[in-house]
Formats: sequence, structure tokens, C-alpha cells
Amino acid sequence: MKKNNTLSKLYLYVAEHKKYLILLIVAALMANVFMLAAPYISGRAIDFIRGEGDVDFPMVIKFAVILFGVYFFNAVFTWVMTVFTNSLSNRTIEKMRNDAFEKISHLPLKFFDGHSHGDIISRLTNDIDAVSDGLLQGITQLFSGLVTVIGSLALMFMLNWKITLCVIVITILCIFVSKAIATNSGKMFRLQAQTTGELNGYVSETVGNLKVVKAFGYEDKSAEVFGEINRRLYDCGQKAQFYSSLVNPTTRYINNLAYISVGVLGGLAALAGHLSVGIISSFLIYATQFARPINDMTSILTQLQSAQAAAARIFALGDIEPEKSDDDFPELKEGKGEVTFESVDFSYDKKRELIKNLNITAKPGQRLAIVGPTGAGKTTIVNLLMNFYGVDKGKILVDGQDIDKVKRDSLRKNFGMVLQDTWLFAGTVKENIAYGKEGATDDEIIEAAKAASAHGFIKRLPDGYDTMITEDGGNLSGGQKQLLTIARAMLSDPQVLILDEATSNVDTMTEQRIQKAFLKMMEGRTSFIIAHRLSTIREADLILVMDRGRIIEQGTHRELLERNGFYTKLYNS
Repeated sequence: MKKNNTLSKLYLYVAEHKKYLILLIVAALMANVFMLAAPYISGRAIDFIRGEGDVDFPMVIKFAVILFGVYFFNAVFTWVMTVFTNSLSNRTIEKMRNDAFEKISHLPLKFFDGHSHGDIISRLTNDIDAVSDGLLQGITQLFSGLVTVIGSLALMFMLNWKITLCVIVITILCIFVSKAIATNSGKMFRLQAQTTGELNGYVSETVGNLKVVKAFGYEDKSAEVFGEINRRLYDCGQKAQFYSSLVNPTTRYINNLAYISVGVLGGLAALAGHLSVGIISSFLIYATQFARPINDMTSILTQLQSAQAAAARIFALGDIEPEKSDDDFPELKEGKGEVTFESVDFSYDKKRELIKNLNITAKPGQRLAIVGPTGAGKTTIVNLLMNFYGVDKGKILVDGQDIDKVKRDSLRKNFGMVLQDTWLFAGTVKENIAYGKEGATDDEIIEAAKAASAHGFIKRLPDGYDTMITEDGGNLSGGQKQLLTIARAMLSDPQVLILDEATSNVDTMTEQRIQKAFLKMMEGRTSFIIAHRLSTIREADLILVMDRGRIIEQGTHRELLERNGFYTKLYNS
């Protein structure tokens, strides 16, 4: 994303809170007006100290009292400016984080299939924090610095325009040097943000699958890969810090040259009788104030460039095409649950054909099983049916309605799905089961758990249904997690049931109990059953045998065995 585009989008977020922005500008203006008044007042006081025995004490005391008041109000408005800066920054970041999460929630599944989950999480955490730090520093420096530079410049011109021109020339040199260095450091900060996301993604994968890493003795190799990414992060981070660290001392050196020039030229002007000592004092302070915002901006350049790189990664999410809008589509009308695939073509990778001319009809209440070797396209059927992916050609109908032309939420509410990969969140057992139905009662939750053969083990947990489950069900066995997801699906009471390897993580005896529960649950519902273990689909009304994205056989269990074809080989194996 281009730099200007990133900054303009960031400005739009800041501008949404105009009240805080206006109050911030007013506070910055007032704080700096008082700060700019102070050098002139101190200079006037100095002019009343004319020499030994020649001091106008009443006037010096008068200006000292005024100076005290000026600094007091400067402190008050500086505090007010800080308060509004924090409010503006925090509200902006809150909106950015909400929008980013909302955007991620509406991205198609293919985005998550092609991006590391750790990198996505990094955008919502590390990158957002980097933007927050940059905003807190940048906004304060921007408004107070702008007023200080303009005010100091105007007052210096009033005092002596010739010396002021000397200061401006040196300052322009300072800006060019800063820009040259900042260009290189900006590239490194963008690379640093990208590499940080890569590192977070790798850590997330490794920690999340640590059992597999240890089981295959992959610890050393894993550490080696981590070390390689970490070294790249160190290299780009070191270069970014090196370039950015050059800016501040360089600009301070050049600005000190300006300070020296003011002192020398002011001294010469004083000897010629053109300037008083008090005015020279004021001029020196104004020259320092004029240079200070530039020095301050360069000193926080690291945070600003890091924030800009982070913001670019966050806003990049907005450039990804979301799922097409379905606001104008009607709700899926309640029907009997007939599902039809008409001449469907689909491929994840357009260069590699997967499903070609697929035709399936599942009649209302029919139990339809899909079997085949790994990679045959079984789970892809589920992805297409739930409209997680759109078909390349053909259409899928539910009760005669094209699923591409109805609201996705209304479509998915009609499906109950139990997958091989269980998903539980940090919460109670009761909350995890109730996820399947909004407003579910305790009795409904318990009945669903009993139907899924989960009630027994739940009652043996320390707090029963109120037992807290750790993130991703870490304190439960694989079979227990699977039973809870089955109970969740049963609670939703769906029109169409999808079971994708739903009993793969349970033992044989538990599987038999669940099969009985499934048979009861499938009564009157259209059911799609995907399984490798063919024992789970014997009772299906129709079995579709898939290979390389095509249906090569279909029939009942007995009919397919009698044909002694591909299904028979699968069954015997």
C-alpha cells in the first residue's frame, strides 16, 4: 500500500472524532501561544537590567509575575492537550481494531487458507499497538510543533528578519538530510513489520501443534527454522533502528549550527546597536523553539515509521475482496430439505481441476453418504454446500432455491455441522454447547448432551456443566471435545445435517452410542455423511463413491458390495 494512501486512511479514522480533534487543536494552540509569549517577556525583563546599580526592580518583578502566569497556563493547556490526545488516539484505535476484526469476519475462507493465522493475529495485536504508540506521539508533536514553528518564525521575523533567514536556510538543509535518512529506515520498518507477522505465524503453528513436533523429534529443526526467521527480523530491525537513529543527532547538529549563527549574528548586531541584549536572549530561545519540533519529530521517527508500516498491514485487509454482499437477497424459505447439485464445477486452484460436472440430488429426509480416498473432494462438497466457496460453474439448490441468491446466514442456519476438527472456546461446558442455539435453556442443553452421549462425562467433571474449558479444549480429551461439538449440533435442531468424519476421534463403543443418537437425530432430516470409516455409513439411504472429484459409483451399501467395484475395494481395505 502506498504511503500517501495509508496516511489518508489513517486521517479518516482520526477525523471521525472531530470533537476531540478540535479540542486538541485549541489546547495545542493555547499551550504554544503561552510558550511563545514567554521568551519575549523574559527578554523584556532582561532589558530592565541595564548594569550594576542600574536595575528597574519593579518592572523586573512585574514581568517575572507575568512570566509565572504564562508558564502556569502553558502547563494547564499542555495537560489538557495530553488528555485529548489520549482520548483521540484510544478511540481511533478502538474503531480500527473493531473494523479490522469485522473485516476479517467477512473475508472468504480462501483468505484464511492462504495466510498464516499467527500473521493475522499479529495485525490485530502488534500492528494495532504500534499504530497506537505512533498516534500518541505523532498527534501531539504534529499540532504543538506546527504552532511552535509558525509562531517562532513569525516572532523571529519581527525581531530581525536577516538573522531569521539564516535560521531558515539551515533548517531547510536539516529537513533534506532527515528525509534522505528516513526513506531508507521506512523500507526497513515495513520489512520488520512483515517479518514480525511471519515469526508470529510460525510460533503460533509450532506451539499449537507442539505434541506433533515432539512426537516426530522435530524440536531441533523447528528451532532452526525459528532461528532463521528471527535472524532476518534482527537484521531488518537493526538496520531500521540504525537508519532512524542517525536522524536525531544529525538534525540536532545542524540545528546547533543555527543556534551558533544566531548568537554570532545577534552579538554583531548588538555591537552595532541594532539589537538589545534582551532581544538577543529572546531570539536565541525562539531559535531553539523553532528547531525543537523538528528535533522531536526526528526523535520519534522510529515509532512513526513503525506505526505507518503497521497501519499499511492493517489497511491491506480492506483491499481484500470480501464475500459478495447478500443484503438484497431474500431469506432462504423454509422447506423440506431437498438439496441438488446441478452440473457443478469447482477448483481451489484454477490450474488444477478438482470437481467436474457433479450432479447430486438428496431428497428430503434422505441419508446420503459420501465416501472415497483422501483428496477425492468429499469435504469440498461441504464447503460448497455451506457456500464457504462459490462454484465455478453450475449451481446448488436447496428446496429449489439457488444458494448463491439467498442470504448466507439464513442458509447456514438451516445446516447443522459436525466436523473432524473440533472447535471449543474458553468458557463453560454449558456455554460451548449453547453456542449452537441462541437463548437455549438449561434443560435443552442437558437433553442435547444426553442425546450426544456427553452427559455422563460432563457430570464427572469438577463443576459439571459449569466447568471451565481452557482455550481450544486443552483440558478435555479428543473424544470428549468431539462429543461436545455433536451436542452443539443437536441443540441447533437443523433442517439439513452434515457429518464430516464426526466420529473419528471417539472409541468404538462411544461411536456405537453416537450412531444411535445420530440415527434418531437424522429422522426426518436430510443428512450428508462423510466418512473414511465405512462402518459409519452402512445405514445410509444412498452412498456416493467419489474419486478425483467425480462420482464413480452410487447405491446402497449392499448394492455397492454386490457390484464388486471401487467401493468393495475400499470396504475390504
